Amino acid sequence: MDLIFGKNKKEQLEPLKAKVTGRIPAWLQGTLLRNGPGMHTVGESRYNHWFDGLALLHSFTIRDGEVHYRSKYLRSDTYNANIEANRIVVSEFGTMAYPDPCKNIFSKAFSYLSHTIPDFTDNCLINIMKCGDDFYATTETNYIRKIDPWTLETLQKVDYRKYVAINLATSHPHYDGAGDVLNMGTSIVDKGKTKYVIFKIPATVPEAKRKGKSPLRHTEVFCSIPSRSLLSPSYYHSFGISENYIVFLEQPFRLDILKMATAYMRGVSWASCMAFHREDKNAEVGSNLIKVASTTATALKEKDDQVYCQPEALYEGLELPRINYAHNGKQYRYVFAAEVQWSPIPTKILKYDILTKSTLKWGEECCWPAEPLFVPAPGAKDEDDGIILSAIVSTDPQKAPFLLILDAKNFMELARASVAVEMHLDLHGLFIPGTDGGTRSQAPAETQAEEAADCQAASQA
Repeated sequence: MDLIFGKNKKEQLEPLKAKVTGRIPAWLQGTLLRNGPGMHTVGESRYNHWFDGLALLHSFTIRDGEVHYRSKYLRSDTYNANIEANRIVVSEFGTMAYPDPCKNIFSKAFSYLSHTIPDFTDNCLINIMKCGDDFYATTETNYIRKIDPWTLETLQKVDYRKYVAINLATSHPHYDGAGDVLNMGTSIVDKGKTKYVIFKIPATVPEAKRKGKSPLRHTEVFCSIPSRSLLSPSYYHSFGISENYIVFLEQPFRLDILKMATAYMRGVSWASCMAFHREDKNAEVGSNLIKVASTTATALKEKDDQVYCQPEALYEGLELPRINYAHNGKQYRYVFAAEVQWSPIPTKILKYDILTKSTLKWGEECCWPAEPLFVPAPGAKDEDDGIILSAIVSTDPQKAPFLLILDAKNFMELARASVAVEMHLDLHGLFIPGTDGGTRSQAPAETQAEEAADCQAASQA
């Protein structure tokens, strides 16, 4: 474990040509852009959780059978503050940061008070979001960071609160057929109410309203759902969509707002403020709380006021699932995922057939695969007509990490692109099709100036 998580990864700022073995399909042209924690210690301080590490972006650009790799740390305000102080000074999910012990008592008291309503981190280490022609690194706070997908340069800092009244947002948005971003966040005790807010960021802006403006300025709230609890809203990793509906589950894993407000003073992390709420006073004893007909899972209310859950297990150890996104919100058959057994580390990539309950797998000794991503072949008719991309971390110092390319139908290896770098185990990302990597121009000066003003206004707010 220390081999992967105990050592900070180095950046690869200039494109590094990979050694390709096998044959990359001629139609596969584009950039695989990924995000995940790469720095776990700053000076002599260490993060307490893998999800706290500083964001390291990396990419594989595929063009004419060649692959080039590069990586760069997200230059967030959090990164800059930590590096300048040579220690962790910005709190994360599982790591609470504290003021310099040399500060006087008045500085310490002010710091405690300012953390009662915390300004969350902009260490956007989880995912990549496409918004119009722009790309953003995301996390689960109210901040996202615009990035250049070709150079991995960190651009503007964006505060969702300038466009929609939320304190937290998911890092896993959906996209509709027009390319609009669909996402949701939690508005905590706003005007005496706590609610879940579902919003849309358009992919394009009408010509009359465009004038170089970012689509974020046209964010539309189209639904809000009151939380069952004012001070204990549900935590949610993402949400579902169908052709006509957004599906949100207010689950019993909740965030305690009062505990969060006092976490800094109590010397605990925000992660400790989340817990399962087991009571359900409205349910009748002996009743099954699951009303969905398509599952055998049950949740039975017993006489001791406890709810006993029995899941319907489709596959044990399936993590980081992806599908052919053209089937998102529709009937689909195949799930591509990482397999985890006896530890939180993925050891195989699998294709799970929901219809037949069968699997195909790829695995290799000393290899840890990242989330598999499906890329459809041109003119594909079958759901699994395409390839799978996954960044493979090697635990063997003598074996270079590589980009793996599989045939999505039969899971046979088509090619791999090995790079002589210390690659980190990432979380999520996306594939940008096309051959214009590195030639895309920067945003117009008017747009950059406008976004800079937006960021300044948001930071003052």
